[in-house]
Amino acid sequence: MLRHILTALILFASVFTSIQTYARSKSATITPVLLTCEYDSCPLLDIQNPRLTWVNKNKAQRRGASQTAYRIRVAESVDGFDTPVWDTGKVHSECSSFITYSGPILKSRTSYWWQVMVWDEKGRASGWSEPASWHMGILSQEEWKGKWIGAPWQGEDSYNVMSSTEFQPAPLLRREFNVAKPIKEARFYGTGLGYFELYINGRRIGEDYLSPNQTNYDRRPTLNSRAIVVTDPFHEYTVMYLSHDLTTMLNEGKNAVGVMLGNGFYDITTHWVQGYGTPRFMGQIEIVYEDGTRKIVASDENWSIERSAIISDQIYHGEHYDARLEHDGWSCVGYDASSWEKAALKRAPCGKLVPQNGPADRITERFTPLSIGKGENGVIRIKFPVEISGWVALKNINAARGQKISIKYLSESPGNGANTYIAKGSGNESYHARFTWFVFSEVEITGVDSLGVAQVEAHAVNSNIERSGHFATSNHLINTINKIWQRSQLDNMHGSIASDCPHRERSAYTGDGQITCVTVMHNFDVRTFYNKWIRDIRGSQCVDGYIPNGAPWQPGCGGGVGWGAAMEIIPWEFHRHYGDERVLAQNFEAMCKHVRWMTTWVDEETGIMLSNDPCAWKNLGDWLPPRNLPRTELVHTFYLWLCSDIVSSTAKSLGYMAEADEFAALRDRTAVAFHKIFYDPSTGSYGKHGSNVLALKMGVPADRKANVVEALRANIAEVNDHLDTGIVGTRYLFEVLCDNGMMDLAYKIINQRDFPGFGWWIEQGATTTWEQWNGKNSRNHPMFGGGIAWFYSRLVGLRMKDAGFSTFDVKPVVPKGLEWVDYSHNTIYGTIAIKWRQKKGGFTLECEVPVGTTATIWLPYSDVVPKIKESKFIKPKGVCDGYALYEVKSGRYKFKSKI
Repeated sequence: MLRHILTALILFASVFTSIQTYARSKSATITPVLLTCEYDSCPLLDIQNPRLTWVNKNKAQRRGASQTAYRIRVAESVDGFDTPVWDTGKVHSECSSFITYSGPILKSRTSYWWQVMVWDEKGRASGWSEPASWHMGILSQEEWKGKWIGAPWQGEDSYNVMSSTEFQPAPLLRREFNVAKPIKEARFYGTGLGYFELYINGRRIGEDYLSPNQTNYDRRPTLNSRAIVVTDPFHEYTVMYLSHDLTTMLNEGKNAVGVMLGNGFYDITTHWVQGYGTPRFMGQIEIVYEDGTRKIVASDENWSIERSAIISDQIYHGEHYDARLEHDGWSCVGYDASSWEKAALKRAPCGKLVPQNGPADRITERFTPLSIGKGENGVIRIKFPVEISGWVALKNINAARGQKISIKYLSESPGNGANTYIAKGSGNESYHARFTWFVFSEVEITGVDSLGVAQVEAHAVNSNIERSGHFATSNHLINTINKIWQRSQLDNMHGSIASDCPHRERSAYTGDGQITCVTVMHNFDVRTFYNKWIRDIRGSQCVDGYIPNGAPWQPGCGGGVGWGAAMEIIPWEFHRHYGDERVLAQNFEAMCKHVRWMTTWVDEETGIMLSNDPCAWKNLGDWLPPRNLPRTELVHTFYLWLCSDIVSSTAKSLGYMAEADEFAALRDRTAVAFHKIFYDPSTGSYGKHGSNVLALKMGVPADRKANVVEALRANIAEVNDHLDTGIVGTRYLFEVLCDNGMMDLAYKIINQRDFPGFGWWIEQGATTTWEQWNGKNSRNHPMFGGGIAWFYSRLVGLRMKDAGFSTFDVKPVVPKGLEWVDYSHNTIYGTIAIKWRQKKGGFTLECEVPVGTTATIWLPYSDVVPKIKESKFIKPKGVCDGYALYEVKSGRYKFKSKI
């Protein structure tokens, strides 16, 4: 009997093991990864219904893999999923993006953890994903207990931007406090203007620099006295606050908190800008004890304050540090601050306190010197590989007390401030700047006899964004153009705004931003970046609907109608690229208001948009061509057409049919006026210098299209097949050429190595893109990068059909002389990878299609339509313009043809 029981148990165990093995072999072919909440892996939020997104990884690239259902659960701790606050249960849906949290009301100052599991096309379940989290910030004004405090030796008003030359040291604030019981959780909430660094018990908190991100903090009464007059009130003012988890950093017993304040863009001098006030801080540490009781340590007039060793810091003028003035241990327990003054209460800026949104600046790359040489008068000259924005770090310097070390940053453009360090004589001293950045590829250092490679390092400092696109071709010049533009774009991303140049102006030009945004989105993951900056642009809107040339507004920003067009173009391209309709809803009212403002410049008789402001710096059309500008009114009218078209499409997407019809009618009237006024029948042309480019982008009447195409070809031939366009014309030039049968001409232009062209810059040694084709003024300007968007949409052939790339075309143009292209791009659904090669009359195209998407492959061929076997994953869709079309589902594919 016992033997039978044992035999049965062994058989049962064998069957159970087999069942387990079978179950494992039948697990889902897709796995949820890359969980984000409101575009971020761990955001700080103040909204009640955040949206959750994940990517379904198809590791084996199995064809036809899809999601058929999902289940999400949310908990208040990483260990609390057995008792979640919200569990969707199994939801039958293919959707993996922007799933709205619909559970109980989210609590202020609380962390939430979430994870997801999915079912594939055969009903097989994945395991639970790795958890991700978000933290709810302070949700009501009453919960803020901190007071705004600052230096008693400084008043409320910022420096005089035109005359200030002497600057105050950066303030240090400190406070000691007691932790009476064991801690369950402790967090900091707060901010410092312009910039701040937080210290707990002598330790610097976080890796961010130049934080919080730049916004329009407050009203500025003197804006009406500047050369380009745009005045308060703007639509919105905001101040961003940060939160840090301090649970492991506090000790039972005494603790110390310290804050260092920098001027940033809050207290600033130069004619480009206008400050807001003197530096100030507001914050609080919230401690939750294990017994459930709470304690708040808040900023108030009882905090102590003293001048720091940063004897001056200014965004435009540099930073100076005297190590002899350091206060060793100033943020530690037991430091003697009896000689420090008490902090002064400061006026609160009117800006709404909102959680930090958009990536903060960080040290994103580090460069060792290419060479170190010594010249006349003991000057040490150090070269680095590329021009960056950031600073030089000195390490382990042995200098006498009072020895002054000067760092002169060398770039091809003016605008760098000075940077000095005075040693304290302790040996092995290290230093880098904190509250500004410099632009350089070389530095000259004086005041020290020698430096070794290990003692100096260049830090690239910029908004901490990740690359989402990887592009390479068989053409070295094209690869280099893409590379130097990327460097220039990164150099110009600080505080989650995009500037025109990182040295001279450092301003958030909306025109440059809208020109480049498509190129940016093809190269970088800028969801949080643009989500923040779009709010700044919307917030900068004036009462009458006008959108300024910069956002946050600074009174040195010149521009015109195309600059304000950022209000329509960037949200629309964001929606198209990332599949988020909410960005349209958030900005629709501002879009409508802005385009209606644009119509106030329209001539009633002709229907074209005029130059209608007495200030020339509000009237620019195109900007900085190598020769002559097109007519300003033509460019203005083009943007009225484009913006009204976007607003009509936005209204239709949101279901606002009355507005869809209103702006569609405006678009059509504008197109009629454009074609009537600017077309010259005698020449078959709209004009040179990009005029024909904009006309073809708009779409010309069929009976004149051939003439206009030939006129454009003649325009280009007249300048020996080189560029003849400014930033607006260049943005659309290459796409228009490819779309009108001139891809080989587009390829010839991009390959020119003499003036004017991208190649000429590179021949001059450029490692960043320049402001002007002739190299004058700034040599670190990303705006002409708008013109290289065709690399991805035409050479690669990646063209979205539905928002977010849920459906997309792969339709490459294949110019003579280009052997291969390789591109991968991370979308909200996963990575699209495209590779094509032409060789000896053969053409091969490979493509990886993410789960949740459908692609149409446009396979070029010459005489014979390629024979591709139909399957349930590959559906032939006919032929068109020399391409054979195939619709494919998710997975990896390879197609071949003869060309």
